[in-house]
Amino acid sequence: MTRWVKVGVLWVLAAGALGIAAGRLNAWLLDNVNLVFHEAGHVLFALGGEFIGILGGSVMQVLIPVVCGVALLQRGDPFGVALCGLWTGQSMVNVAVYVGDARQLALPLLGGEHVIHDWNYLLGKLGLLEWDRFLAGMITLMAVLTILASAALGTLTLLSDHRSRSIAVQE
Repeated sequence: MTRWVKVGVLWVLAAGALGIAAGRLNAWLLDNVNLVFHEAGHVLFALGGEFIGILGGSVMQVLIPVVCGVALLQRGDPFGVALCGLWTGQSMVNVAVYVGDARQLALPLLGGEHVIHDWNYLLGKLGLLEWDRFLAGMITLMAVLTILASAALGTLTLLSDHRSRSIAVQE
């Protein structure tokens, strides 16, 4: 894939992720993947007790793309790192939507109506339930910054890598 195609892919995906963050789009390519990692996080983190197990779903769905990005960074793949940054930001948007629903309890949950709403439980235990929308806004802000930074840094890396190769060939 040429560097310009990669840059275009980054910005198209960033626009999609930002559309979700703005509430203009409802679905993302990796929503079902994020859901699998979310549910796996509950199982894995359950070893830490009920509170940690419930928190573990959201932690895991954000942690997996970060870990993938670090692995790609170690391999020297700036495009892959940028894609993982976009994935991380989009996953954070999913978490923000879930946090923002803590009082309303309107989201359909896996397992039906008799399952625990993670963020209703977590914020309730912490005495922060009335802060659900504020916290969701802060997570969304961090997600948007992550998305923009990933696309911008990915673009700069891809273009500067091309320039440094061009200079080396000319010398």
